Amino acid sequence: MTVFEIIAATLLDALLGEPRRWHPLVGFGVLAQRLEKWLNPGAIGGPSANAAERSYFGGVTAVLTAVAPPVLALWTLDQYTRIAPLLAIGFLYLVIGHRSLHEHAIAVERALHRGDLTDARRRVGAIVSRDTSDMDDRRIAGATVESLLENGNDALFGALFWFLLTGAAGALAYRLINTLDAMWGYRTERYRQFGWAAARLDDLMNFLPARLTALSYAVVGHTGAALRCWTLQSSAWDSPNAGPVMASGAGALQIRLGGGAVYHGRWHERSTLGEGRPADIGDISRARRLVLRALLLWIGVAALIGLWRWLNA
Repeated sequence: MTVFEIIAATLLDALLGEPRRWHPLVGFGVLAQRLEKWLNPGAIGGPSANAAERSYFGGVTAVLTAVAPPVLALWTLDQYTRIAPLLAIGFLYLVIGHRSLHEHAIAVERALHRGDLTDARRRVGAIVSRDTSDMDDRRIAGATVESLLENGNDALFGALFWFLLTGAAGALAYRLINTLDAMWGYRTERYRQFGWAAARLDDLMNFLPARLTALSYAVVGHTGAALRCWTLQSSAWDSPNAGPVMASGAGALQIRLGGGAVYHGRWHERSTLGEGRPADIGDISRARRLVLRALLLWIGVAALIGLWRWLNA
């Protein structure tokens, strides 16, 4: 049934998109903010003699408090209810964000085509964590493509991997930890210790999905360039998992991404990924199509695995 659950969830996402009101992940984000206020000394009390130790402990406690109860509840329901397939479809629909990812990218693309840099900067600022106030059209396009490639893993393929491996509870755990990493996984004074647990768990859970995503981009794009860029460039990127995904994606599209950017008020020098010309407006739609082809590849592989299991049952 797994492949049918994946198809049903992705169709729901394509038809409905993310819930406009009462999205569970939004509520989870509110809970995470409250947990940080209670448990992160860097957010409420400033430095002290044992602030670092308390921040590490608070971060571990916050992750366990936020993630364990809903995941255990879903696992229990999945094991002991007759509606487990419907729950699986519903929760997978909620934790993937394929349509939302594309909608954000399309909004940036349309603003660039109108020549409205102010709106384009605002819209790309909603999907990246860097400062977008001084970006020109090429850097806006590059940032949007980077977001599509990286979030193709974070908002889609990572969840599908854990769903295939461990079911709905695993996909939920992945998405919740990924959300906490997006909120707390920064190397700033406030989050360096507190966000350590969320960041390390996210790195661990993304290790295999990120490399399968990179391989998928290579298969459905320019394979030779993608594999070459992945092999030669990914280790120079700060994130051990985003590096392979973005290097392979840039190579698959045969464009250049990366370069320096401003994060949290500081200039951050980043290596260049990919090969060929810099990204431009037209590459946003090319990146969207690359992610879609990779999704169809995953569904096809899942269907073949399901068929093989059925034939050998």
